[in-house]
Amino acid sequence: MNIQFLPQKIHGMLDYAVALTLVVVPFVLDFRADSEFAHWLSVVAGVGLFVYSLATDYSVGVVSAITIRQHLALDFIAGALFVALAIVGGFSTEAAAFYGVVGAAVLAVVAVTKVDAPAAAAIA
Repeated sequence: MNIQFLPQKIHGMLDYAVALTLVVVPFVLDFRADSEFAHWLSVVAGVGLFVYSLATDYSVGVVSAITIRQHLALDFIAGALFVALAIVGGFSTEAAAFYGVVGAAVLAVVAVTKVDAPAAAAIA
């Protein structure tokens, strides 16, 4: 059974929304009051996601420097790291919940994203 149903175009749109969320939320929830690391990790991860999304070979990328498979591998690493940090990072309840939810959501999106469709087919 294939659970990959999410088009790459939708994945890409989610990438940009999540990147913005990762940059904004630490300021809104004041992660710095508890942990500089929790604050800056999210900001840097958001900027990184934005950059590698721009560089991904999918319909919402700007340059085709990395494949969707490479992109999903980066997403998987980030999602797993976020879940692990939610558990062992020693963050405040708010930061731990944020990292846990975002990490789990990223892992879920990775699992359901179609990888077999080329970027040109995702545009149609």
